[in-house]
Amino acid sequence: MKVPFEVPVMTLRDATLFPHELRPLYIFEPRYRQMLREVLEGNRLFSVAMQKPGVAREIPAPVAGLGLIRVAFSHPDGTSHLILQGLARVELQQTVRTKPYRVHRVRRLQTPPCDELKVDALVARMRELLAERMDLELPFPPHLHSGAIGQLNKEKKTAGLSPRDILKFLDSVTDPEQVADLVSCAVLPGGAERQTILETLNVESRLQQLIQFLLAEQVKRKN
Repeated sequence: MKVPFEVPVMTLRDATLFPHELRPLYIFEPRYRQMLREVLEGNRLFSVAMQKPGVAREIPAPVAGLGLIRVAFSHPDGTSHLILQGLARVELQQTVRTKPYRVHRVRRLQTPPCDELKVDALVARMRELLAERMDLELPFPPHLHSGAIGQLNKEKKTAGLSPRDILKFLDSVTDPEQVADLVSCAVLPGGAERQTILETLNVESRLQQLIQFLLAEQVKRKN
């Protein structure tokens, strides 16, 4: 997919968008209502960037996720629920404008080559830890089941996703990079942790960080 030269940017606290992720969003601010109307009339693309922590004014993190609007539900009060599908990591470069909503020039970030044998071993270890996590009945982060997911389930009259459903889907994914990103958005509860993985281009490093998190989580739970 060709990444546009410029894209609208939604800056949110503790929010990330990974490639392949389906991110529920609730649109209520006037500036983002306008943004949504305009992108739906165009290419349906915008980026989600995490607000830099500890800063009062709006400053997006330098690496964001570019997403495509898959489904949008408008409400009588002007708000909307939508599902944004992550497409790519992008670097936010020059600010084109900040009003009525933020627009940046962006550059797609490419994943460097990796040692396939090492990556396969890391993926196998991560899958083992995910299975152990399931046995411990550790919860998935609230963001995975909130917002537009609940709205879509209500509209479609279907049951919500269970942890077992999510793990079953992850087991069907064979691409190591996709596995690392999907596990990151599925199990990492903290925005800072997810942002660190989002900014990590090397797949081997991503997997190593995820394994460390899963191990630390298990130790904490067992103690």
